[in-house]
Amino acid sequence: MLSKRLEDYIEKIVLLDEKAMECARERQSVLAKPPGSLGRLEEISIQLAGISGGMFYDTSKRCVIIMSADNGVFEEGVAATPQSVTYSQTVNFVRGIPGVAAIAKQFAADLIVVDVGVNADIDHPLIRNRKIRKSTWNIAKGDAMTYDEAVQAILIGIETAVEAVEDGYTLFGAGEMGIANTTTSAAVLSALTGLSAEKAAGKGAGLSDEAYKHKIHVVRSAIERNRPDAGDPIDVLAKVGGFDLAALAGVFLGCAFMKVPVVIDGFISMVSALAAARIQPLAKEYMIASHASFEHGFVHAAQALGVEPCLNLNMRLGEGSGCPIMFAVIDAACAAMRDMGTFAEAEINDEYVEELRIGDKFTV
Repeated sequence: MLSKRLEDYIEKIVLLDEKAMECARERQSVLAKPPGSLGRLEEISIQLAGISGGMFYDTSKRCVIIMSADNGVFEEGVAATPQSVTYSQTVNFVRGIPGVAAIAKQFAADLIVVDVGVNADIDHPLIRNRKIRKSTWNIAKGDAMTYDEAVQAILIGIETAVEAVEDGYTLFGAGEMGIANTTTSAAVLSALTGLSAEKAAGKGAGLSDEAYKHKIHVVRSAIERNRPDAGDPIDVLAKVGGFDLAALAGVFLGCAFMKVPVVIDGFISMVSALAAARIQPLAKEYMIASHASFEHGFVHAAQALGVEPCLNLNMRLGEGSGCPIMFAVIDAACAAMRDMGTFAEAEINDEYVEELRIGDKFTV
C-alpha cells in the first residue's frame, strides 16, 4: 500500500498552466523570426511557462541530484566494473572529479549527492546520508527490496527535490551512481512495457558478448521469478529495481510536485522517469529529455514515456552528465523568449509572416 505521505505528494501534482502557455505561444508568434524557426527552443520556453505560470523563467540556480546505491544483482557477473566504484565515485562527485562534476562546473550547476544504498559506510559532510540499507538484494534470487522500502526510496527522492526548491533551486537534473544498475533498469523497463530482455538490456560499461548474453538471461529470469505487476510501478521497482532508480523516480515526482522543470539524463534516468510517470502521469509534463543515450534500451524507454531527446552525443556515461549540457540549451530557450525583440520592436512589417503562421511551412 502507498503511504499517506506519498499519496499526498502524488495527488497534488497538477496540469501545466494552459493560460500561461498560450501567452508564451503568442509571444513566440510575434518575435522577429519566421514562426517556429527556433524549433525545440520554442517548445521548451512554452513548457517552462506552463510549469511556472510565468512568461520568463529564471534558470540561474540549478543542480543535478545524484542518487547512489549498490545492486545485489552485481554478484551475477552482469557488470564489467567493480562494485567498489559506486563508493569511490560517490565520494568523487563532491571532490569534483567525475564527468558530471566537470561538466556541471562548466555550466554553473551544483551537485546534490545522496547515499540511498551504497554498500559501504560513507561519512562525508557533502554527501547526504539517506541510506536505506547497504545494497538491494539480488533480483536473480528474489525481490530487490520490500514494497515499503521502495516507497521509502521514492519519498527520499521527492523530499530531496522539495528541500532543494526550498533552498532556491529552480532547474534540476536527475543522475545516478550504482554499478549493475543498467541491469535493474533493463528489468524495470521490460516489466513496465513488456519489452523483451534482448531489447531492454545493453552492454552497459563494456560487457563481453558472453557476459551480455548472461545479462539478458538474468533480466528475463528475474522477471519470471519475481513476477512484478506492470500495473503497479512501485511493485516493479521493488521486485526488479534498485534504491537509486526508485529514489530518482521520486526526484521526478518531487519536481512535478514543486512545479519546477527536471532534466532526464540517459538510460537509467529515463527508466526512472518512466516509472515516475506510471505512478503519476502528470509528472511527465515537468520533464525535459537531454541526450539520446547510446544504451540501446534508451530509445524504447523514451518512446514508452513519449519524450524526444534534444541532443545526440553518443553518450552513455550516466551520472547525470547530460543534464548540465541541457541546462545550457534551456538557458538559450529562456534567453530567446526573454531577450529577442518583436517585429514591432524591430520595426519590421510582419504582414509577410501571416501566411507562415498558418500550419507548418518548414517541413520539406
